[in-house]
Amino acid sequence: MKVIKTYIVCLDDHRNFSEDIKKRFSDSSKYIVSVTHNREDFLKSLGDEKGPDIFRVAIIGLHDSKDSYEYTGKIIADLKAYDKNAGVLLLAPPDKLDDVRNSLRVGVDSYIPKNANTVLRVHNTVKKLVSEHNLMFYNRRRKISVTIVIALLVLSLFFLLASRLLLPDYF
Repeated sequence: MKVIKTYIVCLDDHRNFSEDIKKRFSDSSKYIVSVTHNREDFLKSLGDEKGPDIFRVAIIGLHDSKDSYEYTGKIIADLKAYDKNAGVLLLAPPDKLDDVRNSLRVGVDSYIPKNANTVLRVHNTVKKLVSEHNLMFYNRRRKISVTIVIALLVLSLFFLLASRLLLPDYF
């Protein structure tokens, strides 16, 4: 079975959580973690590779100001334009979490409060998103396989019926 690569891109302006995220996702065979500090580097670090065996997760840290919500909305729109299947996690101060939910609804998979459990919650959410992506990937492959098997069964039944009608002496 092929290992699905997960690109984790952290947009961390103040370098608050990125080192902890790198330590948590240290398995280089499954995860590629990159940390950026501005929008341009963030979009460049998404990688050029595409395909069903690549999954991207963006972790974006928010600040207290409302101006950062609009900036973050543009980043999420750019990310979804680049890869519509990418997961987006927003880290926000616990007291501003409701404001963030109300202002940034489109394209966000999870809102995580910044506290002592942030890294653990990010890890669990990334694992959940990767599992959902894997289920969709293997479900698509299973549907194709079942379609091929059904087509072969119908084709063999057609040949059996045709041979029964054309050559009844052999049956």
